[in-house]
Amino acid sequence: MAGHAESEAKIVEKEGKPYALFYGMSSYTAQEHHGGVRSYRASEGREVYLPFRGAVAACLQEILGGLRSTCAYVGATNLEELPKRAIFIRVRRQINPVYNHLESPHGS
Repeated sequence: MAGHAESEAKIVEKEGKPYALFYGMSSYTAQEHHGGVRSYRASEGREVYLPFRGAVAACLQEILGGLRSTCAYVGATNLEELPKRAIFIRVRRQINPVYNHLESPHGS
């Protein structure tokens, strides 16, 4: 739910558009919130500007709509039936590139 109003993210304006500063728990920013980066540690997490998404309610409605469609596609009348009506495949990745296209506040 990062980037939504309820996330407590710092909202900044860039080129006239609002963005939320999103950072992972091993990032420099997160470590600064908890006493700073210790001499024996390194900041490893990412920090990126996410487009501000407003209230989370609209996003939750989209997720619920997707779940309703999924149940309709496989013939499940509720979420409890979903595993009985569909085959789930575990997909594993070593790298998650989902934030690669976003700008980082520290240039990394």
